[in-house]
Amino acid sequence: MFEHAATGLRPQTQGGVAIIGAGSVGTTIAYSVMLQGLSSQITLIDVNRQKCEAEVKDLIHGLRFVPSVRVRAGQIEDCAGADVVVVTAGAKQKPGQSRLDLTQTNAEIFSRLIPAIADAAPDAIVLVVSNPVDVLTYVAGKLHGAGPQRVIGSGTVLDTSRFVTLIAERIGVNVRNVHAHIVGEHGESELPLWSSAHVANIPLAQFQPIGRGPLTYQERHEIVESVRSAAGEIIAAKGATNWAIGLATARILEAILRNENAILTVSRCLDDFHGISGVCLSVPCMVNRSGAVPLESVSLSDLELRELMKSADVVRSAAQSIVL
Repeated sequence: MFEHAATGLRPQTQGGVAIIGAGSVGTTIAYSVMLQGLSSQITLIDVNRQKCEAEVKDLIHGLRFVPSVRVRAGQIEDCAGADVVVVTAGAKQKPGQSRLDLTQTNAEIFSRLIPAIADAAPDAIVLVVSNPVDVLTYVAGKLHGAGPQRVIGSGTVLDTSRFVTLIAERIGVNVRNVHAHIVGEHGESELPLWSSAHVANIPLAQFQPIGRGPLTYQERHEIVESVRSAAGEIIAAKGATNWAIGLATARILEAILRNENAILTVSRCLDDFHGISGVCLSVPCMVNRSGAVPLESVSLSDLELRELMKSADVVRSAAQSIVL
């Protein structure tokens, strides 16, 4: 096992974050965790051992500029004792592909990978980032056995960030003052919760931006379409998305590792959430050291509930198509 410990760092301990997959997403997550000082140990794992060790070397050359951390390249068994295992492994989305096009290929990878993770780190929270994230979170939950609370997906945390950013740009306020959610599939059937969106505790529908009127129906439509098409546009131009998903995943890790009870739209298997069961979707969840629990009190309009049920059908159909 290749690893590095700088002078003054604490000895190797149990815990920390293990990241499976040293591609652009996995390494960006590691970088984000380092910058924010979220963990004292990061283990990066990839089938391409040489590339993984090179990525680790590149990261450790910046140890002087970040909070104290041990970074190492390892194997699946080195997940042992990790607090969270992040899974980014799998085929990546190519230009022209939808996330659901990756279903069978990545499910087959998970059929081998998840049981190995469960053997090495049975008590860790598993955070799935690989796409299609909702389907693969469902597969991981079936293969791991830790229960739906501790096997979660990155879901629509990034989509929600894109959503509030676009709203903030349109109405001319700081993005941190906009509160709204994208829920459902991390994909084409995702939907916005306009009914509960608000700005500084003022319902968005009633908010009066300075110098202009409220968002029009056309503007709302354009915002949602921009959220849905964002990943495809970025992939077409640069081959992959990595920076924002790296930061979004680090935000989920922060909520878990710091036991924040943060409300985030992560994906997890639902059990009678507004009548939806047996499928993994993103809904507002309380996220902490125990994993993620959906907020049953989330208010949905009749239209939003119908659209969420349609999204559930899309994900359920994709999950049922898997042959293992």
